[in-house]
Amino acid sequence: MDSFLNHQMDTALFEQMGEEFKRRFADKPINKVLTIEASGIGIACVVAQYFNAPVIFAKKSKSINIEGEMYVADVESFTHKCKNQVIVSKKFLSPEDHILIIDDFLANGCALQGLISIVNESGATIEGIGIAIEKGFQPGGQIIRNLGYQLESLAIIDSMNAETGEIVFREQSDHSDQPSVEPEATPEECTKD
Repeated sequence: MDSFLNHQMDTALFEQMGEEFKRRFADKPINKVLTIEASGIGIACVVAQYFNAPVIFAKKSKSINIEGEMYVADVESFTHKCKNQVIVSKKFLSPEDHILIIDDFLANGCALQGLISIVNESGATIEGIGIAIEKGFQPGGQIIRNLGYQLESLAIIDSMNAETGEIVFREQSDHSDQPSVEPEATPEECTKD
């Protein structure tokens, strides 16, 4: 995945992703796209073009470039095995906004829950969540769906074998055809120390 998604980026593939997310969320009044730095930014920028909307990305650390009041959420990164605070300036989110959250991967759902928390605190409306690749064998997707959000994953991996390199993708005849499974983690587990 480093060769097309999160190290080297396949822009033609990103274009197809943008088109597909536009199709899946076409009936939503999306006026802003939100992601988290860094790997989600490329996809979010292409998706935002289809909605004629700006991209906001949650920063993982405060910098001198961010002034004023901020929304802050604690998130645990499954990929990087660390906890971060993510920050969005309050001037970029308001109750009038209709947000599409975009990210590259979904594993345990902790990063998404942090973004959801920020959007909810701002009073904006989450219109949907788009994910490039969901690890269906981990609980994040079901946790987010159980929270009532329209979660659309372009690819769902059911299993991965590290020894053979085999990856098994879930068949998705219809993008809303998501099986129901009980989550192994709860939203609260993302913020435990």
